Amino acid sequence: MKIPEGSLEIRKPTKTISGITPVAVMLPPRKCKHGNCIYCPSMNVPQSYTPKSPVVLRAKALDYGAYRQVVSRVKAFEVMNHPTDKIELIIMGGTFLEYPEKFQYDFIKGLYDGLNGKISKNLDEAKKLNENSQHRCVALCIETRPDVCCEFISRMREFGCTRVELGVQLIDDDVYKLVKRGHTVKEVVLATKCLRDAGFKIGYHLMPGLPGSNLKKDLELFKKIFSDERFKPDQIKIYPCQVLPNSELEKLYWGGKYKPYTPQEIQKLLVEMLKIIPRYCRVMRIMREIPLEYLIAGSKDIGIRKDVEDELRNKKVKLKEIRYREIGFNKKNLNLNLRLKKTTYNASGGKEYFLEIVNKEDILFGLLRLRISNKAAIIRELHVYGQSLKLGEGGKEIGQQHTGLGKWLMNEAEKLAKKEKCKEIKVISGVGVREYYKKLDYLLEEGKGEYMRKFL
Repeated sequence: MKIPEGSLEIRKPTKTISGITPVAVMLPPRKCKHGNCIYCPSMNVPQSYTPKSPVVLRAKALDYGAYRQVVSRVKAFEVMNHPTDKIELIIMGGTFLEYPEKFQYDFIKGLYDGLNGKISKNLDEAKKLNENSQHRCVALCIETRPDVCCEFISRMREFGCTRVELGVQLIDDDVYKLVKRGHTVKEVVLATKCLRDAGFKIGYHLMPGLPGSNLKKDLELFKKIFSDERFKPDQIKIYPCQVLPNSELEKLYWGGKYKPYTPQEIQKLLVEMLKIIPRYCRVMRIMREIPLEYLIAGSKDIGIRKDVEDELRNKKVKLKEIRYREIGFNKKNLNLNLRLKKTTYNASGGKEYFLEIVNKEDILFGLLRLRISNKAAIIRELHVYGQSLKLGEGGKEIGQQHTGLGKWLMNEAEKLAKKEKCKEIKVISGVGVREYYKKLDYLLEEGKGEYMRKFL
């Protein structure tokens, strides 16, 4: 990686190599309304986490305060010499939308206040300040359940949310019932459509190896996620089922009624899964980082993703998945003859255009997601990859940000929207990116939708 002149070396550069600085904050412990899924531990910490998970330890030390967590994490990135201008806020630790309404608004306001370095009178003022803050929120992610989603679409937009991660686990009603998930596949389908129509980027948490499933069934249902237009998420996290203490699954395990996959079985399954993933989807993470003292059974291999990708590279298998192709992870011997590639697919009753800027080797430099549904056009994501740079700092080489790739993608999206006979185009924008879109002649839409809009 080329270090910008006059700067100090960035420690742990992969943390911001995809173009943004992720700041994860943890919610205080609270039981899910539906009860516990059988694989979920009960340890008086945020749901599904353990007392010694790093993010829990950090949050607990700060009394789970939104403001303090943000300030602490931003400072930590600054100490490692990472740019902290463009922040993605990630709310972890439970079904945020089930918390009391006042808590939700106060927590979100605290996040923006932490970025702004100032306590605002209300959420609207905090967001307005953040449009020109030193630390701007360019994306905000909320984790939730498929059955606690659609009714809160407008509220999530009011918060400035741009990405939603759904706990999908496995699209099978029999398995859902067996693990006491509390919802059905019907809710997954509905939540996916509601989110997509509103312009959100959609992530699925998937869990192979659940009771009631097997290797064959896991792979078949994984294929269905990308072949059935009711699903087709933009990104996924794959968390093979593990046995944790103080869970109902622990009792089944000790009673001989449940056996997790072996590391070899998991690796073989992951190899087949990664081959299937289409080019519009990004694998955000594989395996959860569970402290070994809390792991009763299941794979302990945190680095299994690297092993799987190395195996596929050795076999000359080229993956289409986004992270595998990102410029930040493929800096050697780059061909800089870039072109725009367009992929079209149907999803949730609409048409999706997936635009990419790639080179001859299919290395990914930037992408845009455009949805057309009922003659309405909405850009669900614009992302230029490469090491994150400070706002206003021009990229010195292709493969860094701020080299005009975003404008290239936006211009193409507008052409496609006109071709689809759309009269306007909207962008689901993080609060801190509004200034960028204003420069492209987009204006903030009135009301709680708060989309950036441009008439064509």
